[in-house]
Amino acid sequence: MKDHLNWGIIGPGTIARAFAGGLAHSKTGRLVAIASRNPRPELAAHFPGIRCLTGYEALLADPEIDAVYIATPHTEHAEWAIKAARAGKHALVEKPITLSAMEADALYHEAAKAGVFMGEAYMYRLHPLTQKLIDMVKEGAVGEVRMIRSSFGFDMGEVVPGHRLFSADLAGGGILDVGGYPVSMARLIAGAAAGRDYLDPVRISGSARIGETGADEWAAAILTFENGIVAEVACSIRVQQDNVLWIMGSKGRIAVKDFWFATGREGGTMTIELYDGKAGRTEIPFSDDGWLYAYEADAVHAALAAGRTGFAAPGMSQAESVANMRVLDHWRDAAGLVYPFEKAAPKSVNIRGEKVVAGNGLEKRTIPGLSKPVSGVALGFEYFETLPSASVLLDAFYEAGGNLFDTAYIYGGGLTEAIFGGWLKSRGIDRESVAVIGKGVHSPLCYPDVIASQLEQSLERMGTDYVDVYFMHRDNPDIPVDEFVDAMDEQAKAGRIRGIFGGSNWTKERLSAAVDYARRNGRTAPSAVSNNFALAEMVDPVWAGCVTSSTPDWRAWLETEQMPVFSWSSQGRGFFVPDDELDPANAAEVRRCWHSPKNLARRERAFALARELGCHPVQVAFAYLKTLPFPVVPLIGPRRVSELESSLAATEIRLTPEQGRWLEEG
Repeated sequence: MKDHLNWGIIGPGTIARAFAGGLAHSKTGRLVAIASRNPRPELAAHFPGIRCLTGYEALLADPEIDAVYIATPHTEHAEWAIKAARAGKHALVEKPITLSAMEADALYHEAAKAGVFMGEAYMYRLHPLTQKLIDMVKEGAVGEVRMIRSSFGFDMGEVVPGHRLFSADLAGGGILDVGGYPVSMARLIAGAAAGRDYLDPVRISGSARIGETGADEWAAAILTFENGIVAEVACSIRVQQDNVLWIMGSKGRIAVKDFWFATGREGGTMTIELYDGKAGRTEIPFSDDGWLYAYEADAVHAALAAGRTGFAAPGMSQAESVANMRVLDHWRDAAGLVYPFEKAAPKSVNIRGEKVVAGNGLEKRTIPGLSKPVSGVALGFEYFETLPSASVLLDAFYEAGGNLFDTAYIYGGGLTEAIFGGWLKSRGIDRESVAVIGKGVHSPLCYPDVIASQLEQSLERMGTDYVDVYFMHRDNPDIPVDEFVDAMDEQAKAGRIRGIFGGSNWTKERLSAAVDYARRNGRTAPSAVSNNFALAEMVDPVWAGCVTSSTPDWRAWLETEQMPVFSWSSQGRGFFVPDDELDPANAAEVRRCWHSPKNLARRERAFALARELGCHPVQVAFAYLKTLPFPVVPLIGPRRVSELESSLAATEIRLTPEQGRWLEEG
């Protein structure tokens, strides 16, 4: 590790000049170049003696640069941070690191793959004053912390059209520009009170005044934490707030004025006010001669010297950075703040600012009844909430070669279908190049006479006139199978289902009866099933009405019929994840739904084979599906790019039929 880092700056605006001043007084960093798309003469005055490159790409290609400070408008943070990582540069990204938690997670995943440092530039978190407050909280200076009040707000005066803070097109406004400061501080103090690095709120409510330009001009939120702490946070660009941090407890309270700049950009002295019920008000002076922005530059070097690729506490770790963005996501959602580029059509490029192009990395397969080859795995998106966040995964899947997408009428009350349609339109993707799985008639509206109307609504939401695959999402045993088959046959003959249909969460007996009825009466026969299917047999339904096809009788029937299984929960919903990786929130469900002597033995064998192959046990469970004597198409529902890539990597693992039988039987 060198004793210093050579820094470059992308986007040489006001905040970049502040960082440059810090670098000049840091112990481990030096500024060697800046990059601007349109270099101006005055840049030489702001950055004397520093090389000025034309275009950001030139800086990323410069071999002298070790690390990059990204100070572009918010909308470009993710693009240039990812490009920096792919160029092998360490990166410190001005807050907010991205526009959403999904983007932040994708960015950090790129950094991990590249093996470079990536961090979000909340400079106050790396100043000694922050550690001082943490220590005071842990030492009980205010007793039991009960409330936190924190604000960061200023008044820009009259609206200035085109200014980045007033531009909705540039994600301006208070929440993203300065709202992350009080949110991150509240989470930090709540964590200190609980003996942890930080806490995430369990409940968030918020509001905002959205001005004529579409940017939020002032906003406030209430965060409630699991340890009972309630935090009031506020931000603004058109209200001059007091910007006092209050930490209030059972024995007293702490107040710090203008906390966000600590002792000043160039060092100095400030005062911590401690109010005690017995001793009254005490002023605690705090002095420091370090430059504010020097601390974060030195922290990057310290992290790399220690072999880390992110900040350590009290700096904002990568996990906390994503979690902080998630709070801002919820705050914006509660306030109804949606930027123009987050709506259905405007943004036509991926997170890297590039046109979305179909990849060829995934092997395609032919499914009887489908007119086009499809990827051997389908991307499901039941949990998508916004087009921008969903697009991170949709783009990545499509660019990897995925072209099979799993939707349903009920997902998000129709939101996910609309998101998928918006994605197709915004990316300019040829509908014929992808295959869509639709589902309808979920309980309690599980009746043949709603199939037509629900499918019509689904097609309208997605902006298409047909689906390639359609499943009846649930069965209603009180209704003869012939009525369901007749209704589905009608949609197939009308061209709204241009491929295959079948049942999801149907029993073998009902599905077999439906096939027999269709064949006897000249109807289009069900030719696919979408039940749970996995190496682990579901022992208790995940949700009421769920059906598994993993049992021996189902397997024998599927082999005889050669009917494809579009399997949900094909990786056991966390059952094949090591205990230390399992989300505690999912632990109870995993035990209830999958724990049995047979499954646990299969899990042990999957872990053993994973060690032998040098992969993850979940990937072994995924690869197992390709060893079966009938077609299985796994439906995956990743919530992060890293999870998506793990599943796609599993498609390259080749297990023999003998290994598949060993996983089953030992």
